[in-house]
Amino acid sequence: MTITIRPASAGDEAALAAVAAVTFPLACPPHTTEEAKAAFIAAVLSEERFAEYLADPARRLLLAEDESGAIGYTMVNLGEPSDEDVRGSIRLRPSAELSKCYVMPGHHGHGVAGRLMTESLRVAAEAGAAGIWLGVNEENDRAHRFYGKHGFERVGSKRFLVGDRYEDDWVMERPLEPVAG
Repeated sequence: MTITIRPASAGDEAALAAVAAVTFPLACPPHTTEEAKAAFIAAVLSEERFAEYLADPARRLLLAEDESGAIGYTMVNLGEPSDEDVRGSIRLRPSAELSKCYVMPGHHGHGVAGRLMTESLRVAAEAGAAGIWLGVNEENDRAHRFYGKHGFERVGSKRFLVGDRYEDDWVMERPLEPVAG
C-alpha cells in the first residue's frame, strides 16, 4: 500500500470533511453525546469550514492518501494562540498549533499518523515556529502516548467546547528544530 502525504488544496474540502466526520468522534470522551459530536462537526468540520481553512494563509493542512483516497489529515495553525490558558502555558515563541491530527480507523498502527506528524513538524518549523503545541482531551490515553512518543510534554490545561459542554484538555508542547537556510 502506497501512502502519500501532501499539502491539501482547494478541491480537497470534501475529502477533509469526510475524514473529519469519521475521526473526530473517535477522539471524544465516552460521555460526549452524539448530538454534541454532530453539532461540532457541522460547525467546525464541514466542507465550507475546510474551504475557509484552506484559504487562510495562517493555516497549513496536510492530507494523507492511499489508493482508496483520503485516510488522514493534520492542520497546523501559525501564530500566537487566542486561548488565554494556552498563552499562559506554552513556553516557546513563535509558536504553532497542531490543531488536528486524525487517521481513519483501519489505518491506525501503520505509520500514517507518524508520517503526518513528521511532516506537520517540518511545516511548522519551516514557517518559523520555535515550538508547536496541541490540546488533547485529558481522557485520551492513546493520544497522550502518541504525542509523548513524538516529543510533546504536558505544559498546562485548557477547556474545549463540544456541544454545550466544556471538556478538559491537556496542553502539550514540544520544541522544533530550526530549518537551515
